[in-house]
Amino acid sequence: MESMVLVLGVSAGAGGARAMLTHSDQPHLPPIDRCQVPRRAGGGVEEPVFEAIRQMRAAADRRDELITGTAVTCRCPLHADAIRATAGRTRLTIIDEPLAQLRYLRFTGRLPTSGSVILYDLGSSGLTITHADCRTDTILSSKRSTVLGGDGYDALLRWQLARGGVLTDKLTSRRHREELSSARVITAMDASSGGRAVITRSDLAELCAAGIHHSASFVRQLIEQTGIQPEALVLVGGCTRNPNIREELAEMIELPVVYDSEPEYVSARGAVLVAAERPSGDVRMARLRSGALTTGALVPTTVGRRKLIAAVAVTVALGATIAGILTMDRSAAQTPDGGNAPTPVEVAGIPPTPLN
Repeated sequence: MESMVLVLGVSAGAGGARAMLTHSDQPHLPPIDRCQVPRRAGGGVEEPVFEAIRQMRAAADRRDELITGTAVTCRCPLHADAIRATAGRTRLTIIDEPLAQLRYLRFTGRLPTSGSVILYDLGSSGLTITHADCRTDTILSSKRSTVLGGDGYDALLRWQLARGGVLTDKLTSRRHREELSSARVITAMDASSGGRAVITRSDLAELCAAGIHHSASFVRQLIEQTGIQPEALVLVGGCTRNPNIREELAEMIELPVVYDSEPEYVSARGAVLVAAERPSGDVRMARLRSGALTTGALVPTTVGRRKLIAAVAVTVALGATIAGILTMDRSAAQTPDGGNAPTPVEVAGIPPTPLN
């Protein structure tokens, strides 16, 4: 029966890979198995992808079932090229990440049937904002920041704790940040000194506030560039689990918010749908040509010169702060293979490239 066809969806990112093994008609249900593989410092984006595939194949073997299709989402052509080169004769489909996200949102009925949406993808390595047309699956405009993201917020949280005498490593600070998505108060402890510090969700919100406010200006600039008013703001990526971030964005951007209960797996679930179709080769997303005109309601110019200057100032200050903290992290610890931990740009994969 078609419902028993086993497929694998993988999302590839600068921070690693997530994989989901499920039946072809059940991308929205709890999967048969799943895994998250972090990217090794200095390693390529393809390494965690194929480790995740290996783990999921082993899970399928234990069930005595065969994976009939595999699809991997990629954010940029360089990532896609690296995965394609490593795949060799392995049959898999590579799909643009925003397209996979739209596919899953459409499957679950969350995507508007007309108009456009803003995909606000806040992950560990950065923020990607994509304005996409729902009817044609076309990218109207896109921006990416390697400063605004989970790695940066983790660095700010470590800095805040260090001021209180509690030293933590990267993994611990990330765990604390993720815990604050569901808990309002947690206690951080310094394993060496035994020191303790209480962190509240409000504390984390204050640390993230400058970045979130700046990201709202990103969204407004994208809307101005395309001249089309979106129907909704779609929040994806693990950092959007934090309810304070969702509330702040909803208040500042004033668009209906679309949110999945597992935002970090939206891309992988979309890849499952593509894997079920069993296409061959790449599935690319159309991009609006530079200077092309689109139909839609024009947006009034709501972002003035002073606001744009303020946004630039926030970017410079926030970027310098986070970059400094991450630099201290690299100086304090070496990776097991003797290399330095990734710089903010390395963590994000590649510098932003023009999409038009």
